Amino acid sequence: MPRIEQSTVIADVWTVEPDAHGDDRGRFYETYRRSWFPLGREMVQSNRSDKTAGAVVGLHYHLHQADYWLCPNGTARVVLHDLREGSPTDGNTEIFELSAENARGVFIPPGVAHGFASITDLTLTYLVDSYYNPHDELGVAWDDPDIGAHWGVVNPVLSERDMANPTRKDIPPSRRPHAGLRR
Repeated sequence: MPRIEQSTVIADVWTVEPDAHGDDRGRFYETYRRSWFPLGREMVQSNRSDKTAGAVVGLHYHLHQADYWLCPNGTARVVLHDLREGSPTDGNTEIFELSAENARGVFIPPGVAHGFASITDLTLTYLVDSYYNPHDELGVAWDDPDIGAHWGVVNPVLSERDMANPTRKDIPPSRRPHAGLRR
């Protein structure tokens, strides 16, 4: 049975440390089960991101979409920040690693900003519970001092989009998530 734990830093975030089953041929893990998460819904799309060491992605957030992340190759430093007004953990930041070695997964609810730094070359896979919607693809500044993220890379490589995201205090009220907001 995998170890499934709710974050003590950000409400509704869950991590999974799966059991490994293996022999001389390799290893097997059960990595996701909807019933593990109270806010879990059917995952309808799977995505893959291949990044080189030093890349930083995010911080992104959604008003309606939840994500489930795995890093089957390499090491990612994950940064999560609760943007949800009314959440008991609004304003909290959590940082941890996902890697091929620890095989951890993380469930990220809507309204929690998420990003990662490529500590090594990596592959990150993620399941999402709604189809891509450009109107629900939002961001907050990766280097916002109010978020206080420590990315673990010296010269981060970022997209133009991620460099242009507003600070937390400059997110327009209409784009600010609220606790419990779903479709």
